[in-house]
Amino acid sequence: MNGDNRPAVVLNGNDLSIEDIVAVGVGDKSVVLDAVALDRCRASRAFLEQEVASERIIYGVNTSFGPMCNKIIHDDELEKLQVNLIRSHAAGLGAALPFYIARAVLVVRLNCLLKGYSGVRDKLLEFFKEMINRGICPYIPECGSVGASGDLVHLAHVALALIGEGKVFYRKQLRDTADVFRETGMKPLRLSFKEGIAVLNGTSAMTALAAFVIYTSKKLLRLAYVNAAFAVEIFGGIDDAFDVDLHKVKAHPGQINSAAIIRKLYAGSKNIVLRENMHDRIRNQKSDGPVYETSINVQDVYSIRCTPQILAPVCEAVEHAEKSVLIEANSSNDNPIIIPDGKKIIHGGNFHGQSIGFAMDMLTIALSELCTLSERRINKLLDKNLNEGLPEHLIIGTPGLAMGFMGAQYLGTSTTAENRQLANPVSTLSISCNASNQDVVSMGTVAARKAFRAASNSKHVLTLETLADLQAFTFKDISRLGKGTKKIHEILSKHFVPYDNSRAFHDELKKFRKLLFSSGLFDDLSVYYSA
Repeated sequence: MNGDNRPAVVLNGNDLSIEDIVAVGVGDKSVVLDAVALDRCRASRAFLEQEVASERIIYGVNTSFGPMCNKIIHDDELEKLQVNLIRSHAAGLGAALPFYIARAVLVVRLNCLLKGYSGVRDKLLEFFKEMINRGICPYIPECGSVGASGDLVHLAHVALALIGEGKVFYRKQLRDTADVFRETGMKPLRLSFKEGIAVLNGTSAMTALAAFVIYTSKKLLRLAYVNAAFAVEIFGGIDDAFDVDLHKVKAHPGQINSAAIIRKLYAGSKNIVLRENMHDRIRNQKSDGPVYETSINVQDVYSIRCTPQILAPVCEAVEHAEKSVLIEANSSNDNPIIIPDGKKIIHGGNFHGQSIGFAMDMLTIALSELCTLSERRINKLLDKNLNEGLPEHLIIGTPGLAMGFMGAQYLGTSTTAENRQLANPVSTLSISCNASNQDVVSMGTVAARKAFRAASNSKHVLTLETLADLQAFTFKDISRLGKGTKKIHEILSKHFVPYDNSRAFHDELKKFRKLLFSSGLFDDLSVYYSA
């Protein structure tokens, strides 16, 4: 079904990107199979068939699984072995992964198989492609994976769809797989030896989830830079907190990068307080006595002054997680591995998801801190004792009769608290299972699910902060904004109506959340500050 107008991602096992995983998942792109990759897969299959014909003992091909690997299976039962594996391991429960995540799981698993080390037939690869391009997405319950041997339970539900059983999402509706196949003209796949375990034994569910987390985290980080620049403008932040030389002498790459972006966004602002001008202003307030108090801030609070230092590890965590996930999405995370050129079949543990588990736990911690920074600035904006002359709760109208952002703050506070709880790591919580064959497991999929929830929560908090910034600007002289902040304010103001208690706040939040995260508005911040 590649005759449609969607751009196609060419899958070759080597260079699948985060953006392509997301685009295929949401249906914006289709997939095609690289010819060279298919040749590699054919060579792998031919060598495997040769080894099976030579009566080699190969795990999961002519042996049973896990601690029963010493049970050798008769040649007549090899196909049944694969089906029994799928049905027994399709044992997940809980809410279904969203259909777009399920389709992303398909594309990641297909890309891994196209590495050419799994010994599967063209027929299986083509079947994956057809399901992706037709928008047939397997029903995958969210709970069940311990992350080693990969996502056995999650991917068993994928394999169940391949053989025409279970349920799938089609046109966003959950239906029986058999009915959808009849409607679309597809015939269930009859799996050959090795193909069931090749689908199940991998990290593709946690990797697909992780790809969406990273995609969202990058959007969140860019919005955090915008909101940081807005905060500096609103509160007349002091310039040397973002000085180039300040950050050079600490030199964390994420810190230098964060400071540079924020500095470029507010460049040209007339709101920024220059350190060189403060001394005379403070001295002009001098009074008699050994001590006098100035109304001018000598230093800003940490949520403004320390923003580059706080965002440094967030920025670096996103970069590290992306690197890990890209390696995983373009790896052969199967067992056993077929190496036709080397004439060997290797039994190992490439299905182990520890790298994804660590990356997702670290990223959840980073997202929690991102929310803490945002929530503290929201509080500063709303508290009349802290907001430097803004109306309490940013109220337009009569305080007491109107509530302004009072109720909305609870969303930011409670969601930040929830993200702090989610930040507790799970990749360190291995529990031995599978008759102690799987005695150290990654919990990578639980970590990825947790991070996915944290990323969604973070959208709530940063959306609220953006709305609070826009409300605060209604009490400020917009002409004083810097070049970048002014451009962004102009764009956002077209969609913003100052909140005056005449409508439910939920509607404002929902509209802006979609604007901020379902558009390309902040995909490239340099367009706002470049010449």
